[in-house]
Amino acid sequence: MAIRDIDDLPKNAANYTALTPLWFLERAATVQPSRKAVVHGSRTYTWLQTYQRCRRLASALAKRSVGAGSTVAVIAPNIPATYEAHFGIPMCGAVINPVNIRLNASTIAFLLGHSQSATVIVDQEFFTLAEDSLKIMKEKSEGHFNPPLLVVVADEACDPEALRYALGQGAIEYEKFLESGDPDFAWKPPQDEWQSIALGYTSGTTASPKGVVLHHRGAYLMSLCNPLVWGMNEGAIYLWTLPMFHCNGWCFTWALAALCGTNICLRQVTAKGVYSAIAKHGVTHFCAAPVVLNTIVNAVPEDTILPLPHVVHVMTAGAAPPPAVLFAMSRKGFRVTHTYGLSETYGPSTICAWKPEWDSLPPDNQARLNARQGVRYTTLECLDVISTKTGEPVAADGKTMGEIVMRGNVVMKGYLKNPKANEETFANGWFHSGDLGVKHQDGYIEIKDRSKDIIISGGENISSVEVENSLYLHPAVLEASVVARADERWGESPCAFVTLKPEVNKSDEQWLAEDIMKFCKSKMPAYWVPKSVVFGPLPKTATGKIQKHVLRGKAQQLGPVKVSKL
Repeated sequence: MAIRDIDDLPKNAANYTALTPLWFLERAATVQPSRKAVVHGSRTYTWLQTYQRCRRLASALAKRSVGAGSTVAVIAPNIPATYEAHFGIPMCGAVINPVNIRLNASTIAFLLGHSQSATVIVDQEFFTLAEDSLKIMKEKSEGHFNPPLLVVVADEACDPEALRYALGQGAIEYEKFLESGDPDFAWKPPQDEWQSIALGYTSGTTASPKGVVLHHRGAYLMSLCNPLVWGMNEGAIYLWTLPMFHCNGWCFTWALAALCGTNICLRQVTAKGVYSAIAKHGVTHFCAAPVVLNTIVNAVPEDTILPLPHVVHVMTAGAAPPPAVLFAMSRKGFRVTHTYGLSETYGPSTICAWKPEWDSLPPDNQARLNARQGVRYTTLECLDVISTKTGEPVAADGKTMGEIVMRGNVVMKGYLKNPKANEETFANGWFHSGDLGVKHQDGYIEIKDRSKDIIISGGENISSVEVENSLYLHPAVLEASVVARADERWGESPCAFVTLKPEVNKSDEQWLAEDIMKFCKSKMPAYWVPKSVVFGPLPKTATGKIQKHVLRGKAQQLGPVKVSKL
């Protein structure tokens, strides 16, 4: 049956066009042509120069038959070329596949093969990684290997020998590649906003990584929504602490063009680098996983520049931030906004929206409220917590656990070439996050665990996140992660992996472990208290997330807890 309306007016070329974030760059070049767009060390590009460079990139790719239906992989840190790739690649109709630079060669070989990347743009520091990946692909191809076009990006901060080696292996230098393109290239926006703009692989901790496909429409909406919910203004000065290969830098790659802001590139993230950029460039905003915030608050005095010259806005997501870390950040003058999302939702898609009535609360109460994952973004239509048994929404009581689910325009198209995973993840018209949480009376959601991270001890569920939050309050603890360890009496019990602060005397680990357990007993139910504490550095992904699957493996190697301390 036809949908009734008051008119029969059709869409036409004047009143309807596909949504895409690519137009933001053209507008920035027109409105603020001489404003700094991208800063990297001694190099600076204006918005007009950036637009011309992106058109050259699109043109150079198009000349080599890269276009609709092609994928271009980018293996690089936060440098101008990675930023330009977010516009130049889709401007020729192709899809950008930003690759996590901390993956190993065999995983990258899988990604390049699965995505059928026809071109690989690689930073000189990671050229041998790309080369090793291609060798693995060639070995597995049984004589059918068609090597991709290799473009290597030079960086004055790196060893020139690596660049010479790459050029000797037949790679084209990025600037030379741009020179072969036309700065006035007549790029075309997508005809359909459902067309893919980006492909990003989830960190496949248990199986092969899944390729998350995002469309122009979602990228457009998220690019405008992020600044809206964060209160970012035109001309914001944004520091790239978050990797651009992580959900396209949570879509801030495109958002910065919409704001005519300035991108400050940071090749390597250190506390010193962050404080220096704030002082030197007047940085107003940056995004970071909680692990990076932890580095900033625990930086040695000589690496900091305090007090901050102005309020610096920080968006955090990627893992549940411990309230203790949020509290420490606010004391240093950072204004932290807590968001939550996944690669499958274009990065953050919920926000712990601050309420004026929280201003008068004690700081530790504020940090606890701000540690929740919050409410849906303006451009996410539906967010709920549903029972894993019945599929019905759970009670808004802050206690009943369920799975966090989403629905709307900022949910991915699906996983590339993976119908089974798509069927599971989109079951019953929801995107299933795999995260377990509760819904509070005020409608704000809070993550309690990944479904695979929940600890079941003596039949009782223990939230590893809550145990971790308490551990972070201990004065000697720098970082903590809690996983299940086999327990002869309880089936499973919490095992805490802890990194101590540098100044802590580490000579008596037994005493420290007992002190931490004693501290936990004062903060939580007895059965939640870790029965074992292991000291040392924590394994992390490229985006700073603690790799719980590695820790679970270590806990398994430890064997079961023989006699419970309870």
